[in-house]
Amino acid sequence: MPPSPALPPPGHARAAVVLLVAAVAIAALGQYTDLDLWLADLYYDPLRRVFPWDRSWFGRDFMHGYLKNVIVWSGFLLIAAALADLVRPWRRLSPLRRLQLRFLALAATAEPLLVRTLKGSSNLHCPVAIDRYGGSEPLLRLLDAVPAGWHPGHCFPAGHASAGMWLSALAILWLPRQPRRAFAAFAGGLAVGLTMGWVQQMRGMHFLSHTLATAWISSALLLAMLALFRKPLLAAAGQASAATRAAGALAGSRR
Repeated sequence: MPPSPALPPPGHARAAVVLLVAAVAIAALGQYTDLDLWLADLYYDPLRRVFPWDRSWFGRDFMHGYLKNVIVWSGFLLIAAALADLVRPWRRLSPLRRLQLRFLALAATAEPLLVRTLKGSSNLHCPVAIDRYGGSEPLLRLLDAVPAGWHPGHCFPAGHASAGMWLSALAILWLPRQPRRAFAAFAGGLAVGLTMGWVQQMRGMHFLSHTLATAWISSALLLAMLALFRKPLLAAAGQASAATRAAGALAGSRR
């Protein structure tokens, strides 16, 4: 079977180059600019020494509570469905849809887990913990040497944003035959995670570079998964196309 033009190796190479450039840009932004601090300053009230959005219903209850729970539980349902199909395969599920379901379940598991693991080993603090914003810790940038006796902040990359970033994996539902729609789904999922991360910035819980790092990790993981699933995905799509043509030919012969 000839490879589909939707998932060519050069496409992966271009995406890898974009990710490399993005990684350098994010690191430079966090290390050599004050954009993180400038944006945090916009949401900080120096008179009351608080981030007002942290106490709002929208920031704390809706975005950090309700919306996050809906997305997280949607992921749990996908994982449960994939496990159920693995134990007892559903007859009506085509090989392509089965592969896509497993891809989504893996993304919903791996992406938040990877971000949470990296965050747990991070030395960087959240804005609310930094002395500039009423906390007790000095600012430590991504590439700074860690001082002796430093208390890890466990705040990089952004964990809350990762709850929404895995939605970018929904792009798999349109691959390999509809790459434009797949890219739109990827961008939409990434936008959800970025929005969740932005609200956390409004609350003083993360800097912009933290959120962008999570978006980078999610995109890199998705690219790696696509490379891993490429051959079985193309094979399953080929089977689906053959079955559709056969069904069409059979219907035409009965007319």
